Amino acid sequence: MLLRMREVGICGTDREIASFQYGDPPPGEDPLVIGHEALGEVAAVGPGVTKLRPGDLVIPSVRRPCLHAECLACRAGRQDFCVTGDFRERGIKQTHGFLTEMTVEEESNLTVVPPDLAEVAVLTEPLTIAAKAVQQVKTLQQRLPWEPSRQRAVILGAGPVGLLGAMTMVAHNFETYVYSREGQDSDRADLVRSFGAGYVSGEETAPEDLGRKLGNIDLFYEAVGNAQLAFTALEALGPNGLFIFTGIPPLGAPTKLPADQLMRDIVLENQLVFGTVNASRSAYALALRLLGQCMSLFPESVRRLITAHRSIDEAPGLLLHRTGIKEVVRLAWN
Repeated sequence: MLLRMREVGICGTDREIASFQYGDPPPGEDPLVIGHEALGEVAAVGPGVTKLRPGDLVIPSVRRPCLHAECLACRAGRQDFCVTGDFRERGIKQTHGFLTEMTVEEESNLTVVPPDLAEVAVLTEPLTIAAKAVQQVKTLQQRLPWEPSRQRAVILGAGPVGLLGAMTMVAHNFETYVYSREGQDSDRADLVRSFGAGYVSGEETAPEDLGRKLGNIDLFYEAVGNAQLAFTALEALGPNGLFIFTGIPPLGAPTKLPADQLMRDIVLENQLVFGTVNASRSAYALALRLLGQCMSLFPESVRRLITAHRSIDEAPGLLLHRTGIKEVVRLAWN
């Protein structure tokens, strides 16, 4: 089908691609059209389309499966677990993205957006990370021989992925705190408190002291892409706790870690450490349901995640300088 792109969110991945840290154009081409956090509108459909109609609002997924028959994950439609690494990603790896007026997409890669979520639907793609993570947490915690009571979660980072992760934890009844470098009187701290989470400033508390300040921590959700900070915070994880990595740090000098102590704690305290990457189509449907739940619980807080809507002419500047939380390029102004 033919999609008319309405909105595309700008994120750190786009800025890293624009600064040539990574990103691969389609084979045989020099440019790469970026943009992967997208909201589109169906403009026209082909004869094989069975469910979508012109006018429907949709979220396109990003990752496409590899073609290897032996990759059971991709053959099962779970390319987020691809074992060959030969997946493609729209706007990132070997396939053009959505920062364009029109694009062509297959129906199987699209998730319908309820009309009442249109104003914030562009947040769906980054929200899939947290949606998938919570789903995995529920599965992993079945290992415990009891039903966990209300648990305490700490989110590392107050960027878009961190704030969406914090909202997800609040919506799932976690006692939630966000840990970030901004002060207690910052706009982000105020936003965190507006949806019922607590805020801990890095100006006042070292990451390894979070357990002493907050009490037993059942879950860490990392959203900073800083290895030193993340592994230092891991020292504060409580018994039977989970530590979730979502950030991707740049390659650089080796990070110094208390590896012996971390390994002892992970073994003796039954801790689990895992990474998660988005996502399959099922995660998009889950994220949209979660977005609807958050809009029901704290709509103004969700709206505050979108700093501003910009025109396509302003997009280059957004790739060079980060301002606010989530800048969104609006391609269709009608």
